[in-house]
Amino acid sequence: GADTGTSGKLVTVAGTFRNGGQEHFYLETNATLAVPSESATNLTIYASTQAPTKTQNYCASATNTPSAKVVVRMKRMGGGFGGKETRSAFSSCAAAVAAKISNRPVRLTMPRDVDMSITGGRHTFLTKYRAAARVTSDGQVKLEALDAQLYNNGGSAFDLSGPVLCRALFHIDGCYNWPHFRAVGQVCKTAQPPHTAFRGFGGPQGIAACEHVMEHLALACNVPSDELRRENMYLNTHSTPFGTILGNELKWNVPTMWDKLQSELNIPARRQAVDAFNAKNKWKKRGLAYVPTKFGIAFTEKLMNQGGALVHVYTDGTVLVSHGGTEMGQGLHTKVCQVAAQAFDIPLEDVYINDTSTDKVANTMPTAASMSTDMYGMATFDACSQILDRLKPYREKLGSDAKLSEVALAAHFSRVNLSAQGFFTLMDKRCGFDFKKEKPADYPSDAPVNSWKGQPFNYFTQGVACSEVEIDVLSGNHRVISSDVVVDVGSSINPTIDIGQIEGAFIQGMGWSTMEEVVFADSDHTWIRPTGKVFTSGPGTYKIPAFNDVPETFNVSLMKDVDNPFAVHSSKAIGEPPFFLGASVFFAIRDAISAARSQNLKRNEYFDLDMPGTSERIRMACADEIALECIAKSGKTISDFRPKGSY
Repeated sequence: GADTGTSGKLVTVAGTFRNGGQEHFYLETNATLAVPSESATNLTIYASTQAPTKTQNYCASATNTPSAKVVVRMKRMGGGFGGKETRSAFSSCAAAVAAKISNRPVRLTMPRDVDMSITGGRHTFLTKYRAAARVTSDGQVKLEALDAQLYNNGGSAFDLSGPVLCRALFHIDGCYNWPHFRAVGQVCKTAQPPHTAFRGFGGPQGIAACEHVMEHLALACNVPSDELRRENMYLNTHSTPFGTILGNELKWNVPTMWDKLQSELNIPARRQAVDAFNAKNKWKKRGLAYVPTKFGIAFTEKLMNQGGALVHVYTDGTVLVSHGGTEMGQGLHTKVCQVAAQAFDIPLEDVYINDTSTDKVANTMPTAASMSTDMYGMATFDACSQILDRLKPYREKLGSDAKLSEVALAAHFSRVNLSAQGFFTLMDKRCGFDFKKEKPADYPSDAPVNSWKGQPFNYFTQGVACSEVEIDVLSGNHRVISSDVVVDVGSSINPTIDIGQIEGAFIQGMGWSTMEEVVFADSDHTWIRPTGKVFTSGPGTYKIPAFNDVPETFNVSLMKDVDNPFAVHSSKAIGEPPFFLGASVFFAIRDAISAARSQNLKRNEYFDLDMPGTSERIRMACADEIALECIAKSGKTISDFRPKGSY
């Protein structure tokens, strides 16, 4: 709808958007080896888990064993992605109970189909929205309002569905300044397995809904979506709906990255080339999408923003580090070793991390929320600093050229402790958001709305991505011609690891938004029984991106000359933030479908396209004569037809 006011025409839109689920599909399924000792009064649990302390507590409770007598050890996981933050605990408990009763070692490794059937996955979301933008007399379009209701499918038990919903609410503003904003959420109980953490933890679902709204508004206002996005991005001094002020120390770099990449890629010319291709081809269509992202870094649960480390310096100059984080292929141990190596000014190969063990660092938090380098890097630095303070007199005595082994040996002979326990917590003012806190009577009147409730995030990792795709109208297949990604990771501790994380997150996000379709026994799939059963319980029915799905041209770069005063060595968290950028492929597919529909329907109109953008959804949305005939036989029209899906 549209209303004409004194300051221009107000354009309003309303609709719904659905995000699909996703299976973690880690290389190694849930696995536990429980070894009893001391006549089964003690247990050592070797588990593939992101949460050693949680596993310790549950195994202790299930076997009626004191936590002090249960040690959980975690060397490395064959992938986690959030699926082993909570949902690994019950299988470890089963092995622990059997080991306790039998007084024999018990190993439990889940078959792939069992793991996929019972451990849950990413939360599907239904977003109902109303949004408005104002078209001014000079042709500018400014966002006015967003009103969104989010519903996530929690499955049959609560698990982490509440925190996942909270993070979605914190991210549905996207990178845009909404003068009037309201978002509410509800967790829905269903017959499906309990859904759980998955890389992004609700953030990508919220951002995807926001970007869908931006597409809807751009069409309704008859302006290019790139223009609507750029003209309405947050600027320095703007505040988010939850009261965080951007700019100053909390640097806001998305507009800078956007302008730079747009110039380098010459996106307007790229769009003209896409239009020229589409004009010449009926059964092949190309599309291009350019999207930004910001991802808040911190556990939204305040108490979880803490971490410990234990550092030993040996007299041969080598260093052993133990910390509370777990290694699942993300390079955490490498980065922590780098922090210690730099602190002691020794080669990286002289620093070693054996495993993550609850008898070395106790009461740990799950390795999640992309926070682990921030927490355990700082905790390790704290421990190293304590030791360095003790070594300082001996370093001064032996000279700056003395090796660490010489300094450590001299200190040892003087009975100096060469071990230290480090600890790190985020400052109170930089984490923790109380949704229910009322505004204090004496709170400054000029402070942003909701800022009195706290600050949920320490900082934001930011990025932009541009993707171009080509779809086959007859089959619904697509190929990714190119993707260009730029991410602000501050002053990277290890650029190689960070670029690898961006590549992996992008491809996983691309899979979530395009081809990974989880199917359950539900009202849309009545031929599967019983209700709630997972149909896609293996690689035969569930498809993740393969080598030939990777963008044919894939350029990933890190923003240069940036720092971050709120994390170790001015770095930024990297695990989850780039995930949403993979959805640029989905929005490029939408752009290509729009070209096909404009050609076939002779009009340019809004259409629903739910995630994931599978071949079926692409094929049926193109509105060619074959699709229209099939849709007519179902009793639907092209405007109200939506392919079935499990949400």
